[in-house]
Amino acid sequence: MILIRVLFQTVFLAIGQIWSNKIRSMLTTLGIIIGVAAVIAVVGVLSGLEQQVLDQFEKFGTKRVFIGGKRPDGIRGHREWRQVQLTIEEVRAIDEHVESLTKVVPMWGGSYRIENGDRAIESVRIAGIWPEWHDIENRQILTGRPFSALDEELRRQVCLINEMAIEELNLNQDPIGDFILIAGRRFQIIGIVETIELTGIFAGEETSTEAFVPFATARFLLNPYGVIIPTWGELKSVDDAETVKQEVAFVLRTMRGIEPGEEDTFQVQVMQNFIDQFNTMANVMKAGAGGIVAISLLVGGIGIMNIMLVSVSERTREIGLRKAMGAKPMIILMQFLVEAIVLCLAGAAVGLAVGQGLVFLARTVSPEQLGGASVPPWAIGLSVGFSAGIGIVFGMFPAIKAARLNPIDALRHE
Repeated sequence: MILIRVLFQTVFLAIGQIWSNKIRSMLTTLGIIIGVAAVIAVVGVLSGLEQQVLDQFEKFGTKRVFIGGKRPDGIRGHREWRQVQLTIEEVRAIDEHVESLTKVVPMWGGSYRIENGDRAIESVRIAGIWPEWHDIENRQILTGRPFSALDEELRRQVCLINEMAIEELNLNQDPIGDFILIAGRRFQIIGIVETIELTGIFAGEETSTEAFVPFATARFLLNPYGVIIPTWGELKSVDDAETVKQEVAFVLRTMRGIEPGEEDTFQVQVMQNFIDQFNTMANVMKAGAGGIVAISLLVGGIGIMNIMLVSVSERTREIGLRKAMGAKPMIILMQFLVEAIVLCLAGAAVGLAVGQGLVFLARTVSPEQLGGASVPPWAIGLSVGFSAGIGIVFGMFPAIKAARLNPIDALRHE
């Protein structure tokens, strides 16, 4: 109880000393304030950017797998893209034998002219898809219906369009049942598919007219000499990222007759791997930024030590008087050490407020990219803990110097 009482008295005494020298205390803690504010602001902004990218990954699909061709650089020599792209037989074999995938969806198509009356658009992206494409792409039908197995089997000339096509082709607001020309062929609109706009790393060209037709229709009517581009699969679990690579490799190497030691003519890319790599990179960036900013805190700690040495010199007679009245060296040491810690924590509190203000400003200025910017609890704890540690480390030497003063010499000090 006595120790706790002395500690409280020491804290209040330290606060009184800081308050009595407000300007000097503020200048002394400036390094701590800048360091803590920088740590909070940097970590907050990086967290916002990380969240924005992860949200895009989530929208794109964390379980998605891309399977496509790859031209080898090894002994098999140069090959054309057409020779290494997946065939429909290979896609069906993957769908049948790769157990770590829930579904596989190929795409077939290219860019074609699309017309409605006197309105025409050149080079519109037209893709041939299977009905399961909606589940993998997470793009549902807003009105109308999706493709059916019968559309695929009969190679019907039907199509899905997105909302942008209604405006750009000057279609009716409810165009279900209307006809448009795709590559000079007449297609009936049976549904409107939602448009998902991606930003950041997944952003491409400005979202515009899109049209989709049954896979078999695209393959045999629009582009009979084309190739499958691309093939997407969906994992049963994100933990199957490595398993799916091995299973797909076994199927394709067997079907393509690739001998042991020969390079693959295909590639398997799992979205979860990109997420893991991004998280690792983000953590390294945070650690690097925190390490650089910590230098400012160290500089602030040196300032704390200097001002505490000045304080010891100014209060030498006070120290001598307290020792003469029976104060133990440990009490004197605690007084000055706690004063250094309180000084650092006061700077940390101001720095936290400034850093939070900067993060709020960043969210306000750039809500789309940094709308999720926030300061994680660990950053606050790290800043406060590091500041307290700075106070202990750099306040210890002045505190020890004060505790070791000879009371007689201290009382004689002018």
